[in-house]
Amino acid sequence: MYPNVAVVLTDANRCIQWVNHDFTLMTGYSLQDVLGKKPSILQGEKTNPEDVKRLRSNLDAKQAFKDSILNYTKTGEEYQCNFVIHPVYNDYGVLTNFLAFEVDASKIDDSTIPLLQLREKYSTSSMKPNDQTSLYIRLCSVVQSEKLYLNPDLSLRDLANRLHTNTRYLSQVINSLSGFNLQHFINTHRIEDVKRHVMSENFENYTLYGIAQICGFKNKSTFYKVFKEVTGVTPKDFIKQRQQHNS
Repeated sequence: MYPNVAVVLTDANRCIQWVNHDFTLMTGYSLQDVLGKKPSILQGEKTNPEDVKRLRSNLDAKQAFKDSILNYTKTGEEYQCNFVIHPVYNDYGVLTNFLAFEVDASKIDDSTIPLLQLREKYSTSSMKPNDQTSLYIRLCSVVQSEKLYLNPDLSLRDLANRLHTNTRYLSQVINSLSGFNLQHFINTHRIEDVKRHVMSENFENYTLYGIAQICGFKNKSTFYKVFKEVTGVTPKDFIKQRQQHNS
């Protein structure tokens, strides 16, 4: 797996539709903070205008490219962002999305991460790079919009059938583009749902595991283990931190 790789999905107009948890860890911005906004929200006073101009030019060219730019976190800290951006087209050749993979250059050597290399990880696969990104986009979209992660028995075959692909291709895409296996990929979505629920007044009378079950977990120890892996803290510590932040 590839830790600390932020993933940003925008529509064709470059408005953010989805970000992963590593994006939040790297920038401090949650999905709710950036939904519908453009990634330029990360730029600031010292961001080089020439870098911005080159970025926009490459986006206009609608081809995959790799570059770097000075960005800012939500708290105003500078970081050098190395990234790869892929345009995504539908079956009719119409641009529908951009998919970006990003790292903090001061913390991650992107030369060790296949996602940042503009080359296909599975060189012997019949899937082209654009096919991989298109399938990954559809996967993220359907898992989120239909909340498939709520099914505790969701399988690779279930997802493959829903996306009209085969299990080999889907497994390849999940591993290559998310850096996780299917179970961890789905569990990260469940954890995001748990985080939303635990801070909601509608769920004040639920136990933590009760909320976890609502969000698709069926094993208590797995829930606590995955929550700590994804967020870096226990569920109880997460609640305390949010309560202190909101007080």
